[in-house]
Amino acid sequence: MNPKASLILGIICISFSPILVKLADVSPIVSAFYRMTFAWIVLAPYVLFKGELSIARKDLLLALLGGVIFAADIAVWNMSLVLISATISTLVANLAPVWVGLLSYVFFRKKSGPLFWAGTFIAIAGMVILVGASNLLHLQINLGLLLALAASFLYALYILLTKGILRRINTITFMSYSMMASVLFLLVICILQGDNLLHYQPITWFYFAAMGILCQLVGWITINYAIMKLEATKVAVALLTQTVIAGILAAFLLHEKLGVKEIIGSIIVLGGIAVTFLKPKKLNNL
Repeated sequence: MNPKASLILGIICISFSPILVKLADVSPIVSAFYRMTFAWIVLAPYVLFKGELSIARKDLLLALLGGVIFAADIAVWNMSLVLISATISTLVANLAPVWVGLLSYVFFRKKSGPLFWAGTFIAIAGMVILVGASNLLHLQINLGLLLALAASFLYALYILLTKGILRRINTITFMSYSMMASVLFLLVICILQGDNLLHYQPITWFYFAAMGILCQLVGWITINYAIMKLEATKVAVALLTQTVIAGILAAFLLHEKLGVKEIIGSIIVLGGIAVTFLKPKKLNNL
């Protein structure tokens, strides 16, 4: 498959995720559980048939831990979607690259260039516009925004934890183990909360299946394929269009409307994130 076509398909698939969570209209943890469950149920037989279960003990532990963190990320993001618009929640959750740069600097002393810090400043400025300067000064920040921000932080942790393992084992093997951990973790949370796991209308089951098969499985397999074939920076910037596509889908399917402040803030945040991915051009010696 053409890598660019694969990337476009993947972005469209994952853009449906916030829409489906809203349409399902159930506990956000239950939505997260069935997203991972349906994806794993479809993937597991393929992995067993192909015999792609071999994995070192260290990599297995990292895959399982990654699965727990990813499950927490999806659950927290879903909680955000219940409280704020799909567009804003998706936008804020896409701040993960900024967190990755900051955490890499703090814990690994990996220096980022001036473009990264400029982009981070721009993204923060956009967030201030979204939240409102007066609300920020009085610590009156929308809980939905805070949850989306927490989701972006969790996804950054997931990226930092798993980037090494994906160089050693294939994506399908990694996904099978990490998703299994996600399913078990979210199942325990659902049981502890006393969530309803069985009694839903057929249309709700359709939304659950679409989250798992379309958004989780097809979406991320095609994106991971594109990452293997294309420059990582270009893929990362292209993934920002998820916010735009999700916004368009939300307008048509959920009848969501954004105010002028939200639109301006969103554009600035997107621009800031895009700048963090840029690399300075090297001048050729004359």
